[in-house]
Amino acid sequence: MKKRFSEVQILGFLQAAEAGVAVTDLCRRHGFSEASYYLWRRKFGGMTVPDAKRLKALEQENARLKKLLAETLLEQAVTQEVLRKKW
Repeated sequence: MKKRFSEVQILGFLQAAEAGVAVTDLCRRHGFSEASYYLWRRKFGGMTVPDAKRLKALEQENARLKKLLAETLLEQAVTQEVLRKKW
């Protein structure tokens, strides 16, 4: 899924809002909703660029591990089903 804004851009928006730019003006100028701003603030609030990049890397690794676990569990279930059948 392609995201419209990178983590660096999002952190820039959050820093601009902290510096005193009105949230509504910021949203209108850059073309995103206030709901998006508040979701980003909840997720990225207080982070720096390296922190955000590390978070993204950890999320990708977590997704890879979940997929690997699901494949392993499926393989195990198929193996057990085959072993239960009487030849």
